[in-house]
Order: sequence, then structure tokens, then C-alpha cells
Amino acid sequence: MIQLIMPESKMPTLDFPLLEGGEFSFDAASDHFQILVVYRGLHCPKCKTQLQEFRDKLADIRADGMDVVAVSMDDEERAQKAVEEWELDDLPMGYSLSLLTAKALGLFISNSISDKEPKLFTEPGLFVIRPDETLYAQIIQNTPFGRPDLDDLLGGLNYAIKNNYPTRGTSSG
Repeated sequence: MIQLIMPESKMPTLDFPLLEGGEFSFDAASDHFQILVVYRGLHCPKCKTQLQEFRDKLADIRADGMDVVAVSMDDEERAQKAVEEWELDDLPMGYSLSLLTAKALGLFISNSISDKEPKLFTEPGLFVIRPDETLYAQIIQNTPFGRPDLDDLLGGLNYAIKNNYPTRGTSSG
């Protein structure tokens, strides 16, 4: 059963290596929001498009006081191949997201349906995290299609920053 992280809750421990070296840490979090993009892996053309859009807007995202990191369950070799083939050199990329961490994030897990896919991988997820490591927003999918419009997402996050817009979805009833 998928267990969602409730808005304003502390994020689970995220420990995965980064291609640039070291491990992911909230210590390097941005002034406002850190955007964690969980992608399906090298086999996914929709992921390629989404990550290239983030790459193209990375300077603006950072200028707005936010940062972004992408990760998948792919191993280091496949993640490096994605960076090279998809031309993502400037985008911080993690790899080897564990199944346990993927489940703690509430992500859907899929089994391969072709030899191009890893045996097990996550479906897409996007998490917007405050500097205090609490969840501001999440978008979790069980399909590779239907990704959020990046301009709409970033416009909304900038509105939230400028207007101190609160986290939504916190009412218990």
C-alpha cells in the first residue's frame, strides 16, 4: 500500500549518491524550495524531456532561490549515460535510489515490461521541500505521462515565495 507523506511533514531520510560526488543532503538546500525530481530511468523518453526542461530553466530556478536535484533507481553507469545522452551536465543527478527510500516517498514501483527497462523502477514523483526539510508539495504518478507543466509549477512556487502562500492539503477533515 502506498503511504503518502503529508504536507508539512518532515521528509524521510534521503540518502543517495550524486554523480558529481558525495551524497545528497538537505544541508545544501536552497533559500526557499528544493525540488526533488524522481525519474523512471534511462529507458524513459518522457523523463528525458522533463529533465531537459529543468536543465533549460536551471539558472532561473536558482535565481529565484530554489534548487533542483533528480534521482532514479538506476545505477551509476545508467545515470551517467542519461546525463551524457540527454545532455544534462548542469543538472544535479543522483542515482541508486533504494527501494526502501522510494517506498518511504510513497512512489509507485513498476516491474519491467521490456528488456530496455530495469527489473524494478519507480514511476515519476516530484517533491517540493522547504529548507526545514518539510514537504510543501508533491506530485506522484503511476504512469510515465501526464507530467506537470514546468512553467505552471515554477510560476506557482514563485507566487508562494512572494506571497508567503501556505502549504495546502493539511486539514484533517
